[in-house]
Amino acid sequence: MFVAPDPGRLRLRNSARAVIGVGAAVALAELCGLSLTASITGGLAALLALFTVVDANVRAQRVTTALLPVAGFPVLALATTLHGVPLVRDAAFLAVVFAGVYARRGGPRGHALGIFGFMMFFVTQFLHAVPGQLPELYAAVGLALLAAGAVRFVLWPIERRTPPAPAPPGLPGTGLARPTTRQAFQATAACAFALAIGQALSEDRWYWAVGTAWWIFVNTASRGETLVRGFRRVLGTVLGIAAGLLIAVPLHGAPAPTAALVAVCVFGIFYTAAPSYSWMMFFVTVMAGLLYGLLGVLHPGLLLLRFQETAVGALGVALAVVIILPVTTHAANDAWIQRALHCVRASTAAALDRLAGNPAADPAPHAAELELLLGRVRMALAPLVHPLSPLRARKARARQVLALLDECAREVRGLVAVAADPQASHDARLAAACWRVEAAVEALTAPDSTPELIAPPRPRPAAPAEPALAHLHGLEHALVALAAPLRTDPRAPLVISA
Repeated sequence: MFVAPDPGRLRLRNSARAVIGVGAAVALAELCGLSLTASITGGLAALLALFTVVDANVRAQRVTTALLPVAGFPVLALATTLHGVPLVRDAAFLAVVFAGVYARRGGPRGHALGIFGFMMFFVTQFLHAVPGQLPELYAAVGLALLAAGAVRFVLWPIERRTPPAPAPPGLPGTGLARPTTRQAFQATAACAFALAIGQALSEDRWYWAVGTAWWIFVNTASRGETLVRGFRRVLGTVLGIAAGLLIAVPLHGAPAPTAALVAVCVFGIFYTAAPSYSWMMFFVTVMAGLLYGLLGVLHPGLLLLRFQETAVGALGVALAVVIILPVTTHAANDAWIQRALHCVRASTAAALDRLAGNPAADPAPHAAELELLLGRVRMALAPLVHPLSPLRARKARARQVLALLDECAREVRGLVAVAADPQASHDARLAAACWRVEAAVEALTAPDSTPELIAPPRPRPAAPAEPALAHLHGLEHALVALAAPLRTDPRAPLVISA
């Protein structure tokens, strides 16, 4: 997890920037004399702004950040006003859940606004906010977004490619056939189940079950993905609770060490989000325990209740995705794999242009996007490669696909490193090798291609070749090998040719 590939140190820089942004938001709220409740709300708003706003360019990111209060402020007002009317509050919360998931059809902006709206309702339950606190909550959120925006767009701007969308592109369907619409109904049903059972467990902390159900659906696109994500959330929560017993409980809410550990948790959340959902949930759980310590309500029994509520939320999700409008994994898997293959081709073409002397060509952003896409492919294929999966033939194919895509990523990283060397030469053979890579990608992504239509790769050079050429040969071999698992009957035993 901590040694996962990080091209351009993008995860490291984003994580460090998040710590600065969240810290600045909390410090600003404290300097303005706002309450602890408002400071925590501001810190969460800054974290969400830095975590969920992932539009394709900086201008779009600024617009989405500016729109967050449009989604968040009305929800804050609604949640605090209904705090003392449980039945109406619960119905409103479920309406916010449906609207937040349905908004994902609006792309990255709708996804961010939906999450922000949901979390503003959630945080009022977490902090037991009441209408009289609404003005300072608004002030805290506004200050937090200004602080996060200043850090992100002025102090430390980081150019980045857009992470994969919540649902893969190219999946057909309208109405109930559309994945985002189905997920809206699934998430609402799961949250309704979690709300009912969660309140039976605790009238004060039921919202953890609803929060669990909601977040399991974020960035999933199929039944299998959602089930695996639920398992990983429970696992991360259990590990976080164990750490909380050893770390958060003994602190008794001491401000200085608690603040330092919360900063570590913020860094961990951002740094582990892409490679490991379980580790991300570990840091989220530890941070929640630390915040409860600051509020003076932390005790071992509360952490046990946290686990119970998490299990209830995960169970609600499992029932919803199996019973209500289930979305199968095959189409989603194929869409993400094809998107990763197109990114391999874009990386190769940009590297070749750079080696040819074009200083404007930069393969590094494509390589970074490829790492994000491969993370999404791993999530999509996780149900097939899970140890408990009974589909042995599909498991073997999924494992080979992942291994070959990882090999493609290694060759792309090597090619990018060579292209970044100003002394690297442009061998005349590079263009031909690049064309063969492009042809292999086109054959794999064509709708009617078969393994027989994909030309075999040229033999690898016996002697060490020009480094860029060696990486292109490696890419070609990996792409041709992908034809067998991707273009043959998934139920048939996999035959791997020499």
